[in-house]
Amino acid sequence: MQSARKPYPSDVSDEEWALIASYLVLLREDASQRLYSLRELFNGLRYVIRNGIPWRAMPNDLPPWAAVYQQAQRWLAAGVFEALASDLRAILRLAAGRKAEPSAAILDSRTLRSTPESGERAGYDGAKRERGSKLHLAVDTLGHLLALHVTPANAEDRGQVEQLAQAVQSETGGSVDLAYVDAGYTGERAANAARQHGIELEVVKLPEAKRGFVLLPRR
Repeated sequence: MQSARKPYPSDVSDEEWALIASYLVLLREDASQRLYSLRELFNGLRYVIRNGIPWRAMPNDLPPWAAVYQQAQRWLAAGVFEALASDLRAILRLAAGRKAEPSAAILDSRTLRSTPESGERAGYDGAKRERGSKLHLAVDTLGHLLALHVTPANAEDRGQVEQLAQAVQSETGGSVDLAYVDAGYTGERAANAARQHGIELEVVKLPEAKRGFVLLPRR
């Protein structure tokens, strides 16, 4: 166990820990004692993610980077973060007066600039004029995550519809029947890919007034 240390801004709060601790416990009750506390291992993972640093750059007063990395891989393999995100989404939707599972989704993508670690995942996005990776994601109409995957940046948005639609229906139990998309998802190819999973695409066109520079009224 670690000695007391000064907290980092990325440390999990007591309220957060009370909510997520049960998702992170993977060992049996009769398993041997851990060398490092589960909460500190999770704090180490949050530090890496929040600060965007290499594993080996973790501070010395957190558990060793290798221990945090290995535990993170166990969590990923067990799907604990997907389960946590799914339950949180349902709770937030119910709190907002919605059904636990959505009937509509939003599909979109975002290009992320490449780093030396991107490797083969990097590609050139001509529309954004950037080389890197592209994050394809689906959210509900409240903005809560449903599904995502990463491709090289030159992958077409419409070519990712089938994988996203399948993931969305798997996550929601097939409750989604409509997905809002932008002009990058037009065409029969994308529409047919979504229909195979019971989803109709509705293309939302950006209003002319919102194209280019727009002077907003003073508040």
